[in-house]
Amino acid sequence: MAKTKESSRRGRNRAAAWLVFVFLGGTLSSCGLYSTSPGTLPGHIKTLAVPAFDNKTTQVGLDEEITQAVIQRFVDDNHLKIVAESDANAVLTGSVIDYKNTVFGFTGREQAQEYRVQIAVAVRLMDKVKNRELWRDDDMIKTQNYYVISVPGQEPQDEVSGRKQAVQKIADEILSRTIENW
Repeated sequence: MAKTKESSRRGRNRAAAWLVFVFLGGTLSSCGLYSTSPGTLPGHIKTLAVPAFDNKTTQVGLDEEITQAVIQRFVDDNHLKIVAESDANAVLTGSVIDYKNTVFGFTGREQAQEYRVQIAVAVRLMDKVKNRELWRDDDMIKTQNYYVISVPGQEPQDEVSGRKQAVQKIADEILSRTIENW
């Protein structure tokens, strides 16, 4: 009878150890601790086309700024090769749908000291090989605050620099959704 209790105890211990191993493995891998890459795109997607974004705002050149920032972000990341639309496995299309530059904060004398640039884009990633939409966001909004006067820890900036930072946030988000959602 001692062997039966001993065998049963060992079996439970092995089962418990196995469950802990599986749990930790699943938990750690979902935290990214054992991930070998930030994400894996479907294997057939190796190339990407990024046609010029449409501009539905009154901000001249904003479409070009965003298109170039997105392309440069993918080039820097190097997961996908940027190619012409006719040669691409996937196509990323977008439209700049809104642009605002509004006062965000005032001094004690009611003088504007902080502004917020807000840019909204509609973006869609299509898998040309399987003819399906991979992801879409019809209202991706990114903002950037900037001070127009010197404040502790902040140099004064202008709308152009605030806009450039908001554009970079859009490019980062598009790359992240494309590469890391898999």
